[in-house]
Amino acid sequence: MFKAIAIVIAVVAIVSIAVIYVNSTKIINQEAPKETTGNVISPASTDQAPPAPAETIKTFTVTGQNFSFSPASLTVNQGDTVRIIFKSASGFHDFGIDEFKVATKQIQGGQEETVEFIADKTGVFEYYCSVGNHRAMGMKGALTVQ
Repeated sequence: MFKAIAIVIAVVAIVSIAVIYVNSTKIINQEAPKETTGNVISPASTDQAPPAPAETIKTFTVTGQNFSFSPASLTVNQGDTVRIIFKSASGFHDFGIDEFKVATKQIQGGQEETVEFIADKTGVFEYYCSVGNHRAMGMKGALTVQ
């Protein structure tokens, strides 16, 4: 009888140790919560605004030559980031838009300059070449911001 009690105690002890081991292994092996970046909206917080869209960059290549720009008009949306790659095809020219305080350096034919700005106001804005009387001779164009 003493032997039977000892066996029951040993079996209970072994089962208890096995249960404790299995439970502790599950806790240790549980995956830690993953970190996220950006705005995450959980189902419980649907009243939050969705994340803002990524910045829109509109890139244009504008070529200056005696005495015109090509293209002669550009159109963007308010809030767009505008990148102008200005290329002088021949002669000595620059590119400027006063309302956005944008101006390239004056460059020789075959050179290029890049300017970037945010179109933060709507309207039609003149871009032009400030060299000599180029603007008066028609070296200008129109940027439309909608």
